[in-house]
Amino acid sequence: MAQSINITELNLPQLEMLKNQLDQEVEFLSTSIAQLKVVQTKYVEAKDCLNVLNKSNEGKELLVPLTSSMYVPGKLHDVEHVLIDVGTGYYRLNSVIRLVWLLAVKPFHKPPGNQLPEAFYLHDVTAPSFLVAVMEMMSQKIQQLTALGATQATAKA
Repeated sequence: MAQSINITELNLPQLEMLKNQLDQEVEFLSTSIAQLKVVQTKYVEAKDCLNVLNKSNEGKELLVPLTSSMYVPGKLHDVEHVLIDVGTGYYRLNSVIRLVWLLAVKPFHKPPGNQLPEAFYLHDVTAPSFLVAVMEMMSQKIQQLTALGATQATAKA
């Protein structure tokens, strides 16, 4: 459960610590969003590639990637199965029909009880706005301290 923080009651070092914490949180969320966008792009590319695998394209010539920048000519032989890189040098043979189902249908199937907490959805919206509020409060406190210092300096002179 989230705690309420009245930022007007915090002193400057506490506000600075809170700001640093929020900066780290915003950076983490930004990195996570960027990683999710990369995964989303790969997902869309995988769906598009599966559209090419049909009987009408069997036997057609294509370029087969050996690396990210090197391709060799080849022919599309089996349009019903694909090899999937599952990581660390392991591959799995899957049917195209199963992959189409996994990519098209399964993401929309959400079993009950397997949902993200509400805080996950609100987090990336509230953290930046709260960060702005903390920075504004820090600015106000710095101005107050500056004005107090100027007043004390004038009183001593």
